[in-house]
Amino acid sequence: MEKIFIYAAGAFIGGLAGFLYWKFVGCSSGTCPITSSPYASTIYGLVFGLLIASGFTSRSAAASPVKEPETIIENQKEHKMTSIHLTKSDFLEKVADYENNPTEWKYLGDKPAIIDFYADWCAPCKRLSPELEALAQEYGGKIYVYIINVDKEQELSAVFGIRSIPTLLFIPMEGSPTITQGALPRHELKKLIEEKLLHE
Repeated sequence: MEKIFIYAAGAFIGGLAGFLYWKFVGCSSGTCPITSSPYASTIYGLVFGLLIASGFTSRSAAASPVKEPETIIENQKEHKMTSIHLTKSDFLEKVADYENNPTEWKYLGDKPAIIDFYADWCAPCKRLSPELEALAQEYGGKIYVYIINVDKEQELSAVFGIRSIPTLLFIPMEGSPTITQGALPRHELKKLIEEKLLHE
């Protein structure tokens, strides 16, 4: 729509300029082909106006940034996940309801999980954290990686008898969790995931 307006304006202004040029400046002898008649002057002016309008439209097109098509990333396909903080209420809903089932372990999740009991002041926990984040992304479509701050969730720590940190729970879909302590290297963590959780 903008281009049509520019071309129309160019044609009108050019044609008007050509007519006015013939009327006030054109040669009286009639030998000049451009100003020999009002029709010729108007047509030449119209063409000249269209050429100028064409230059304006090409400049505006070059100045306008080309918009790249939006890319839709499906997170579920890429499985890019990070570790998930758990509170007591989250734990009872997503992991195990130990209040209503105090004597029986029954995992409530739809995928196997790792739970990391940590504290902000714990140096080994800080070394382990990026390893767990990397594993959360690598196995994002297959497992959950949960983290529990022992200072904020002391009841959860007491339920599992956490005495040293970091402590990890490897929770399969069926059976009891496997508990490890310390900042394990990534290859050992992957081995536990594949053997205890994914059974590969």
